[in-house]
Amino acid sequence: MRVIGLMSGTSYDAIDAAAADLDLVGDSVVLEPLGMVSVPYDEELREALAAALPPAATTLAEVCRLDTLIGQAFAAAAVRANAELCDGQAELVASHGQTVYHWVENGAVRGTLQLGQPAWIAEATGLPVVADFRPRDIAAGGQGAPLVSLFDLLWLRGRPGTPVALNLGGIANLTAPDGTAFDTGPACALIDAAARGFSGGRLAYDAEGALAALGTVHQPLLERLSSEPYYTLPAPKSTGKELFHLGYLQDALAGLGTLPAENVIATLTLLTARTVADAVRSVAATEVIASGGGTRNPVLMTLLATELPGVPLRTCDELGLPSPAKEAYAFALLGFLTAHGLPGTTPTSTGAHHPSVLGSLTPGRRGLRLPPAAEQGPVRLVLG
Repeated sequence: MRVIGLMSGTSYDAIDAAAADLDLVGDSVVLEPLGMVSVPYDEELREALAAALPPAATTLAEVCRLDTLIGQAFAAAAVRANAELCDGQAELVASHGQTVYHWVENGAVRGTLQLGQPAWIAEATGLPVVADFRPRDIAAGGQGAPLVSLFDLLWLRGRPGTPVALNLGGIANLTAPDGTAFDTGPACALIDAAARGFSGGRLAYDAEGALAALGTVHQPLLERLSSEPYYTLPAPKSTGKELFHLGYLQDALAGLGTLPAENVIATLTLLTARTVADAVRSVAATEVIASGGGTRNPVLMTLLATELPGVPLRTCDELGLPSPAKEAYAFALLGFLTAHGLPGTTPTSTGAHHPSVLGSLTPGRRGLRLPPAAEQGPVRLVLG
């Protein structure tokens, strides 16, 4: 089955559309990557999305507007991916949508909201669409995150030692071979917020760690930020920009005087490296395989390597999977599993009571024609 996976993460800078041929062969799922296109949000939509995210107030009218506009943007990315990567032969679209709120109370997830109405994708492509992946796991008592964990477990199965998959997006998450998976805290979220805040919106992020490289770590700020209770919560756990946002950083800066932007960003970059390293050590990792936008920040990667002496740190590109496309491929896999009636979660990763078939299906132009249900799920993922 030829599937397009659509993903926009917590940095909400672009929509990644990755295409793959997927097939069940014995006890394996074979994934042949066909490539990725990345479509930046237009500036007006990105600014509207940023203005509506917590802790900002918004209206139902604006939520409706964003759901439509994001859905149309995802639809355009899917159409382009089908034409450029699939020769117009895609059979299914799997759309993560854009997370705008992840409702966590006392460590339990009560709900989650991803915008990007899938009807626009189905209408534009004519293909069936699997969307709304996270709520089913939450309804089953899980965190609804990190959903990439099943992909990681299947992909890294059989690799020697204790390999840990690490995603450095807006929020960092990891998956260990025993199924332990959780959000470690911010990866780029606070760094991006500081870059945007200090530059008055001129900078969206610290490109290649340039500002961090110029700065000096401010120890009192680092100590304040490191005392965040989230870091000591047991797994499974998940978080988002509902907690780690510009207002959170501004509260931490209160009373510390005027600090140069580069010093704040240097401090935040070290905070990310240390909290991620603490999480990696907690699962006794012997190898870290990283992906996500944070891998393009050499200062962050150098600090992380320094915090993890003796533990090889490599990117998933070295294992044959393009790092920028990994999450989009992961959702292509989850959509493929849903189409075959197979669960897309592992309870040890999300804390759910049982595995669940994920998502909601929107029929394509020819109605809803699914393949026969598979009798059992794969135990490993092989890159074709």
